[in-house]
Amino acid sequence: MTSLKKPFLKRFLTIGVPLLLGIGYLAIWVGGDLSTALLQQIWYFPIIGIGGAIIANSTGVGGGVVFIPAFNILSVDGVIALNMTKIVAISMAIQCFGMSVGSMRWLKRIDAGIGNMPSGVSAETFYRICILVLVGCLPALWATQLLVEVSSRQLLVWFKYFSLALGLVLLITTWTVNRGREEQTDLLAFDEKILIGIGLLGGVATALFSVGVGELVALYLFIRHFPLRVCVAPAVIISALTVLAGMPFHLLNTTIPWEVVALAAPGAMIGGYIARPIAEALGARWLKTFAAIWISGSSLYLILLYT
Repeated sequence: MTSLKKPFLKRFLTIGVPLLLGIGYLAIWVGGDLSTALLQQIWYFPIIGIGGAIIANSTGVGGGVVFIPAFNILSVDGVIALNMTKIVAISMAIQCFGMSVGSMRWLKRIDAGIGNMPSGVSAETFYRICILVLVGCLPALWATQLLVEVSSRQLLVWFKYFSLALGLVLLITTWTVNRGREEQTDLLAFDEKILIGIGLLGGVATALFSVGVGELVALYLFIRHFPLRVCVAPAVIISALTVLAGMPFHLLNTTIPWEVVALAAPGAMIGGYIARPIAEALGARWLKTFAAIWISGSSLYLILLYT
């Protein structure tokens, strides 16, 4: 795959992004008015951050599939009062850290040319996937945030069944689709239209649940039988850009419990850093199977919890 030779882009990835993440994290501790008592109660959240980010950045599945059930437990146990709007905001904030680091790792792998993108997949195809999805995703994300109001209870119901359906589809297609087929290496005309549509649907889902677009992108590319890195890396990058684009709305309109973000974000960055080699070690089929089981299992847990 063509290397990322532009000096500005390389400097931004290696210097700019870590600097911005560091400034953002410092701002949480300085301006977040953190409660020491609450920090002590949720001391284990760096571990949840690591787990969520490993799943998110190795599969393309948003970390919200881990974070949202965990945050619901906090609310149910009375540790901290959280409605679904706050849960989405916290999940987005943590993903900004974890998926940004994960995106850097995938892009650096591509740039290095070591274990590079599979033969026949061009840089143009890779970045066109990202652009096509974002063209639909970002306007849909912002429009949903500004125009759609849904009760916290209804949002949780939608999230549970959206995630369950997604997990089951991924599991079924993993073991029934593409067996014995050659890998796809280029986009066809109908792929481009579908990716824009996926962006629209994923933007709405991410605005409502903090997850959605990465899962849908990875699922579609898996079904179309693109190589592993071409499925996961764009999903991670698109998810990172989407949550970053969606976070200003919550900064302006949502009271965020920054204690949760302060503890989970470092774990998410660690998970984002180590996720890529885990994905490559597992391979496409077992990676998809693991992601599908986790998505379906966490959804079933929430369904049983609130039944």
